[in-house]
Amino acid sequence: MFEVTEAWRRAYPGAHAGFLTVLDVENPPHHAGLEAEKRSLEERLRAQFAGQDRRALETFGPIPAYTTYYKQFDKTYHVLSQLASIAFKGKAIPSVASLVEAMFMAEVKNCLLTAGHDLDHLQLPVTVGVAGGEESYTLLRGQAQGLKAGDMFMADRAGVISSIVYGPDERTQITAATRNVVFAVYAPAGIEVQTVHAHLRDIQDHVLLVAPAAQAQALQVIPG
Repeated sequence: MFEVTEAWRRAYPGAHAGFLTVLDVENPPHHAGLEAEKRSLEERLRAQFAGQDRRALETFGPIPAYTTYYKQFDKTYHVLSQLASIAFKGKAIPSVASLVEAMFMAEVKNCLLTAGHDLDHLQLPVTVGVAGGEESYTLLRGQAQGLKAGDMFMADRAGVISSIVYGPDERTQITAATRNVVFAVYAPAGIEVQTVHAHLRDIQDHVLLVAPAAQAQALQVIPG
């Protein structure tokens, strides 16, 4: 279901790609149990970074690895800003749909860049590669976007489904109708395999809270 190119391995030695597939899920717009977990996570993050500032976040966990990666494209890591807004500004984790919230909760807790996709809209396999700069795809907001040369990206047989710099695509996005889902993680060099595994298990726990009868499958981390 998931593979990487030799070009990706050569360009980014020490990087990892992680995947979690969950079948028979539900995606309600609101789930009381997940809402309670969100509030608890917000409180834990605020307590964890109490009395600190954004500079403390810049050295936290995997953030330096992403900062180094994004810097080569003159970009900043957006998860850092999202974490700062929760920890220091009292912002709440957004309420969208349960599967997206399940992913985002783990993302701000663990600071690992993650994309979610509707498995039934994917044309497998999903391949992790390095952009040449000529590839393009349609973003979530419906805008066509070309990839930056050298950026990590994922594609199925129909085309690009995400990139680090520009995020996930429109075609395979999670919707209210999603019943089978794939979560995919980009982990640049400097992030341990165990960290990616733990992150995917956090997502799995959140999804199973919403959909206890769901079947978690194919938790996999592929090394560079």
